[in-house]
Amino acid sequence: MSSDTPTLSRLLPHADEIPPDPAERTLAALYALPEHPWVRVNMISTVDGAAWGPDGQSASINDAADWRVFRVLRALADVVLVGAGTARQEGYSHLKRPHGLEHLAGAPLELAIVTRSGRVPWSTLDGPHPPVVVTGSAGALEAGAAVGDDRVLVCPDGTSDGVDLRAARDTLAARGLGRVLCEGGPGLLGDVLAAGLVDELCVTTSPRLAGPGAGRIVAGPAGNEPGGGHDLRLGHLLVGPAGTLLARWELV
Repeated sequence: MSSDTPTLSRLLPHADEIPPDPAERTLAALYALPEHPWVRVNMISTVDGAAWGPDGQSASINDAADWRVFRVLRALADVVLVGAGTARQEGYSHLKRPHGLEHLAGAPLELAIVTRSGRVPWSTLDGPHPPVVVTGSAGALEAGAAVGDDRVLVCPDGTSDGVDLRAARDTLAARGLGRVLCEGGPGLLGDVLAAGLVDELCVTTSPRLAGPGAGRIVAGPAGNEPGGGHDLRLGHLLVGPAGTLLARWELV
């Protein structure tokens, strides 16, 4: 754990302090996941709603408080699910459990890339084993050539190139990867919300204003959201020393 790891203050449901802890026992308990399949989304936004900074990456709007929670969320997950465009833009590579938090889960952390085309970002192929690729019928051949057929989940949604994300979640769970951490981007978050798959949404609000230009944390075509939206219940709210807010929301 870095020497500049911040103390977090819990504001809700009750007030207390969460000091730095190399084992992150308190945060791991706060963000504990059920044993059955669960889809948790983790995103960051500025106060004015921007999903990324001026460089086009979310890393430019996060800080040490966000990083502390981010490490715990990854340590608790079975698989990180991310869209190919976001993986490419953010420079995703082979994932390992955060150093020092390996005790929070037994199996290696997997990376799953969602791509309709089957094209896999080269940066994700640099590790000892390739990512799992979630694609439709049109992308299966190209994905298999990149990662091997055994690492491809072909989940067509009945269109020429669409992906059935519900089938993907169920297939991941059947492989022992039921605790899914979806890191977006906004297009994938829009799709998993529209499919009714999100159980929990963790949103960091960065104390910054980005101004016009950047997109929101949810994207997609108008009308993509069945029922016009979701109601949320606040599980807890943390704050970092600089005012960064870290909220855990459950969908109801």
